[in-house]
Amino acid sequence: MTLEHTLSIIKPGAVRRNIIGQIIGRFESSGLRVAAARMLRLSQEQAEQFYAVHRERPFYAELVAYMTESPILVMVLEGEDAIARNRAIMGSTDPQKATPGTIRFDLGKNTTRNTVHGSDAPETAAAEIAFFFKPDDICPRHE
Repeated sequence: MTLEHTLSIIKPGAVRRNIIGQIIGRFESSGLRVAAARMLRLSQEQAEQFYAVHRERPFYAELVAYMTESPILVMVLEGEDAIARNRAIMGSTDPQKATPGTIRFDLGKNTTRNTVHGSDAPETAAAEIAFFFKPDDICPRHE
């Protein structure tokens, strides 16, 4: 196994529903550690830039609007195979197709306005982490 960092975002709906602690608890109880975290409100420009990969998709405008409507919590999660582990904990993007016990199944509302985001590959994780955090912001906690 490989020690990795991955980006995790608790999205506006979950922040508004006050379930941040439940979500972080699921990551921590699965062996991931929070190495950096901050709450912020994305500007239109930041959301458009972060989700630029989806610019041509029909849900892009709705996703950008959702991500800018209220604060989000961005985190760097650390652990063995953190990227794959985080994605397994989150579950399928569509809450109705997610496995019971995953964050998106248990706490998600719908595909576009889902509860969490997580990086999908090492290269994506590095770019996404750099979008929100400077290297000095990350506090490695591996043992």
